[in-house]
Amino acid sequence: MKKSNYLLLMLAAGMLAFQSCGNSNSGKTDSTEQAAEANEQKDNVHPEDSDFMVKAADAGMAEVELGNLAQQNASDQRVKDFGAMMVKDHTKANDELKALAATKNVTLPATLGEEHQKHFEEMKKMTGAEFDKHYMDMMVNDHQKVIDMFESASENEKDLDVKAFASKTLPVLNAHLASAKEVNDALKK
Repeated sequence: MKKSNYLLLMLAAGMLAFQSCGNSNSGKTDSTEQAAEANEQKDNVHPEDSDFMVKAADAGMAEVELGNLAQQNASDQRVKDFGAMMVKDHTKANDELKALAATKNVTLPATLGEEHQKHFEEMKKMTGAEFDKHYMDMMVNDHQKVIDMFESASENEKDLDVKAFASKTLPVLNAHLASAKEVNDALKK
C-alpha cells in the first residue's frame, strides 16, 4: 500500500512539473513564437541573428510544404516543376540553416508558424488552375519579401556565419524569383 501511494505521489508530482513546463510558453502554440521565446532566454544568442534564423526557417519550411502541395494539386506542369525545385532547393537551405543554428545554440521552429500553416490549410482545398494561379502569385510575392530579408541579413547581421549564409542563399532566391515570375506570367496568357 505504501509503495503504491508513493508511486501515485511521484506520478502526480511529475504531472505537475510537466504542466508547469508546458505552460511556460504563455499558451502560445505558434512554433515560431516558441522558438523566438526560447532564444530570448539564451545569453549567448544575439537577438537579431536568432530572429532572422527563425524567420528564415519558417519561410523555408513553408516553401517545402507548399512545393510538395504544388506537385500534388497543380495542373500545369511548369507549376509542378517549380514546386519540385522549391522542395529540393529549400530542403538543402533548411538543412544548412539547421546546422548553422545548432552551432550558434539557436532554437528554430519545429513546424510551420501559425500564418504559414493557415495558408497551407487553405491551399490544400485548391486544385487545378485556381491552385496554379494562387500558388505562383504567392511565390512571386513571398520570394520578393524573403529576398529583402536575406539582403538585409547579408548586410546587417552581427554574426559573420549568419551573414555568410544569407549571402550564399541570395542567388538561389533570386533565381527562384525570376523563375516564379516567368511561370506566373505564362499562366496569365
